[in-house]
Amino acid sequence: MTTAADSRSGAAGLVEGEFPFTTEDFRKIAQILHSYAGIALADGKAALVYSRLAKRLRTLGLRSFREYCALIEGVEGVDERQTMMAALTTNVTRYFREPHHFDHLRDVVLPPLVERARKGGRVRLWSAACSNGQEPYSMAITVLSALPEAANLDVKILATDIDPNMVAEGRAGIYREEAVAPVPLDLRRRWFKKAPVEGAWEVADELRALVSFRELNLIGDWPMKGRFDAIFCRNVVIYFDEPTQERIWSRFAPLLEPRGTLYIGHSERVTGAATSVFETTGLTTYTLRSPR
Repeated sequence: MTTAADSRSGAAGLVEGEFPFTTEDFRKIAQILHSYAGIALADGKAALVYSRLAKRLRTLGLRSFREYCALIEGVEGVDERQTMMAALTTNVTRYFREPHHFDHLRDVVLPPLVERARKGGRVRLWSAACSNGQEPYSMAITVLSALPEAANLDVKILATDIDPNMVAEGRAGIYREEAVAPVPLDLRRRWFKKAPVEGAWEVADELRALVSFRELNLIGDWPMKGRFDAIFCRNVVIYFDEPTQERIWSRFAPLLEPRGTLYIGHSERVTGAATSVFETTGLTTYTLRSPR
């Protein structure tokens, strides 16, 4: 998940348009977005916020952003807060995005895990901001390429996202032709099938069996109990402020197996106290340090 492109507007103030929109309105929306999703909204995005949310005001029959703020602050605003977050963010994802991570997963992480799984051991991977499922299904293809019988073993991939619409798309597992274009043709023929929708592909049952989709807010509670062998959290925390980023990195550490791997986005770096527990082992690839 990534936030929308920067607005060209200056500091938040009045934005000309059909709805009154004040600096106070902008700051209130920014505060709610930060507290709800951890996203830091820069002052320069006032015009973007107006253009994205004006559509919501029309749909809801509201007359001003002040009324909209009152709605999303109230107890009845839970659904609209989710809709607001979706309107102000853009889910950018694709199959095998940043392919070096999947190469590392295949060549470095998976070999000992394959051996463990074949001996009856537990293997767990987590896609911590899965968008519409292309990342966790890329992980599943990588796993199945190394371990074709994975669906019959104790191997699972958890896929989570804050946006229920993205989670629903991932569960459906149906993608347009252009979305699956990055998947090599031999892998596409093996792990996808033609969907009932014209010009679309559906993930094979083996992929579906490996991946479990759940809603999860990265700045909220994490109900998971067991540890993961690898966590993908890519191109998400860059949109959080620095203290929030550092909290996320630190929360991952106790959820990783010893020497577990964390994959992050190309513009992200592990910072803060987490640098004492993670070491770089590749391009935007980190491994949990062995206890001394």
